[in-house]
Amino acid sequence: MEIVLVRHGEPEWVVDGLNIDFPPLTERGHRQAERMAKVLSDEPFDEILVSPLERARQTAAPLYSALGRDEVVNAWLREIRSPVWQGTPREKADAAFAEERRKSSHERWHGLSDLGGEANRDFIARIREGCGLFLAERGIEPVDCELPVWHIADPNLRICLVAHAGTNSAIISYLLGLQPTPWEWDRFVLGHASITRLEALALGDGYTFALTRLGDVEHLPAPDRTR
Repeated sequence: MEIVLVRHGEPEWVVDGLNIDFPPLTERGHRQAERMAKVLSDEPFDEILVSPLERARQTAAPLYSALGRDEVVNAWLREIRSPVWQGTPREKADAAFAEERRKSSHERWHGLSDLGGEANRDFIARIREGCGLFLAERGIEPVDCELPVWHIADPNLRICLVAHAGTNSAIISYLLGLQPTPWEWDRFVLGHASITRLEALALGDGYTFALTRLGDVEHLPAPDRTR
């Protein structure tokens, strides 16, 4: 079994110096999405699912089109909910994120919740719960032991998820059995339109996931490699 995680292309977070809460892709972001689709359209997938946010849906659109498939949106793939920045000067968001990075490790579990955003702790719990339920519906469940061992009903299943840096990083940690941290975004460096692969390896009592490729951007020319 293989799970392929795609991060969305470059979004246009700021227009004329003002923040955009739910940004579309930039022109470069659309180019990144097209190149990602060209690579993955040659691969067989049982399912391709996408986050409900526009930047992810625009990234997945060329892949769906190339394969002649309808879009399938899964709400649990949504990125962490930020405070409402819409229409405010970019400096406001920049200052808030800079302050967040100065916090101690344990304080960072709260994220920007004091400004109305989703706490990092709640976000990671949401992704792990959503991922667990999603996999269980497909016959993929953890074996009752202290190690990251899984029962997989169909070892030939291949799934592609088009989402976000935070979402994909939390999924990686969950599948590998890693302890969650409030800085999952920084733990794994996932550039725009990057491709990450996790493959299930057979054990005597089930399967374990191996990270076979992290944040691959080899399909992008150097000027189009962004974070």
